[in-house]
Amino acid sequence: MANGAHTADKEALVRAHLPMVKRIAYHMMTRLPACVEVDDLVQAGLLGLLDAVERFDDDQGAHFETYATQRVRGAMLDELREADWASRNVRRAGRQIEQAIHLLQQRHQRQPTEKEIADELGLEIGAYFDLLNDARGAQLVYYEDLHDPDGDDFLERFADDHTQAPFDILASRHFKGALAKAVGILPEREKQLMGMYYEQDMNFKEIGAVLGVSESRVCQLHSQAIARLRGRLRDWSPKAD
Repeated sequence: MANGAHTADKEALVRAHLPMVKRIAYHMMTRLPACVEVDDLVQAGLLGLLDAVERFDDDQGAHFETYATQRVRGAMLDELREADWASRNVRRAGRQIEQAIHLLQQRHQRQPTEKEIADELGLEIGAYFDLLNDARGAQLVYYEDLHDPDGDDFLERFADDHTQAPFDILASRHFKGALAKAVGILPEREKQLMGMYYEQDMNFKEIGAVLGVSESRVCQLHSQAIARLRGRLRDWSPKAD
């Protein structure tokens, strides 16, 4: 409405399209993990709606609702990307380790040792441990892991279509079976750690006491275990089962 709508007209447009914002938010929520808060999506969508009201020019021939829907969805997708579960530096460190482990797993058909991983990365063992510390908090799945081979953004593809949601795929018995198998072939200490952390809800300090290592070392082993699992599962596909 760049050619000068009155304030009252703008307020009326916002009020009229508030249900649309909530509808889009709740539709997206059905295809996203439980950690995403619907209120965050609604808030982002409202900002997108306000932006649409300010920018819309009816001389362009587009219907306002069509234009506003695009702006609202775009604002929500931007919110999801900005709220991703790890910083770029954390992901970068995790991916370096994951790539090295994946190559070594393919080459040797077994789990590589820490020394082998460090050598593959061209690092001294101490520097490799520092890299593991940098990767702390790294997780098994990131949004961008679910891009298709053409590089399409999975949020764009899954927020508004009728294909199986990616997080439904990850919750499927096929993926859980593949994950359990991957955990089963972890080195024994890392397998124990994963069981204590994810099944028994023990913290790193408690796990360290059981394993006889420092809390910092448990953090390193956890990062390494996640990288091993990602390396093992990176080629997994629902079609493979």
